[in-house]
Amino acid sequence: MHRTSTRVLLSCAAIGVVGGVVAGASGYLAGAFAAFGPMLYGLTVGTHFLPSVVALALLKRPGMAVLAGLIAGLVGAAFAPWWLWRYVGAGLLVGLLIEIPFLLTRYRRWDAWLFYAAAGFAGLVIAIAVFIGLGAEHYAWWAWAIALPLWVLSPVLFTWIGRVIAARLAKAGVAQAA
Repeated sequence: MHRTSTRVLLSCAAIGVVGGVVAGASGYLAGAFAAFGPMLYGLTVGTHFLPSVVALALLKRPGMAVLAGLIAGLVGAAFAPWWLWRYVGAGLLVGLLIEIPFLLTRYRRWDAWLFYAAAGFAGLVIAIAVFIGLGAEHYAWWAWAIALPLWVLSPVLFTWIGRVIAARLAKAGVAQAA
């Protein structure tokens, strides 16, 4: 049985904590968007991708995106406890959706395009869920024409940011002997 070192788990936890702080802060920004400009709400969804992408890109081990997403969700919920399951659910869902292409390749390929394909797919899944959940009939067509692309593009943008962070952390030696 393959064992994961304490060093890897602590690195993943640290990434999850930082991601949770970012997600917690963006939760308030998302609330403001939801109240004053709902079509821009999708801009903030990408922040939930940061910890999962950084952990998976840096540590390159199965389950790291899900674990970092879970930890980020728990930490993010500390900023808004009434949204506990929203944060935890988002972290787990995003982590799982980010891991799918790597699971399909049996964690043997770490190509950049897999990260972006996963982010685009995850953004589309979340966009469709929000589209249905909010009730498309309550908004004008032009609002959805603005909102839906943001739900897909925001995760891709934050995936790029997460990969840049992971590359810089790897260059600094954070992932050595992990």
